[in-house]
Amino acid sequence: MAIRPFVMWPDKRLRTPAQTVDEITDEIHAIWADMVDSMDAMPGSGVGLAAPQIGVMLRLAVVDVTPDRSRRILLANPEVLAAGSEIEKGTEASPCLPGVDAEIARPATVSVRFLNPQGMIDRRDFAGLEARSVQHQIDHLAGRMYFDNLGRVKRDMLLRKAKKAR
Repeated sequence: MAIRPFVMWPDKRLRTPAQTVDEITDEIHAIWADMVDSMDAMPGSGVGLAAPQIGVMLRLAVVDVTPDRSRRILLANPEVLAAGSEIEKGTEASPCLPGVDAEIARPATVSVRFLNPQGMIDRRDFAGLEARSVQHQIDHLAGRMYFDNLGRVKRDMLLRKAKKAR
């Protein structure tokens, strides 16, 4: 389909909760296709993308953590139903704030409910990098950035470093 430009921080859309998707239409499928193309074009091989990152204010996300891009997961209205008690730290970044990343602690496993590409309510358990990416995308859909999970001092340092990098 098409690679869309990324919305750059501090654009207010990145702080705005996305709207619920009422039904899966051809338009939604086209947006997902653009999101997959945009994710695949990310520097550093991105493993997920939320629609607000490309300026589409709908609760849509795509995730694929495989090196060969063989396991596309398309989600509408994803929400975490349950999170495991084990917490893992991992490096996270965003094409919306290039040049910086941070170690973020998140649950290692999550159960998520979402509308799948057929328009059916689905429930799926995610672990490891998939769980991290799904949670990262759900944060975006709520108007949150990964660095919101940092303490104030670390967050301010990261934002100053990003500003310098620009």
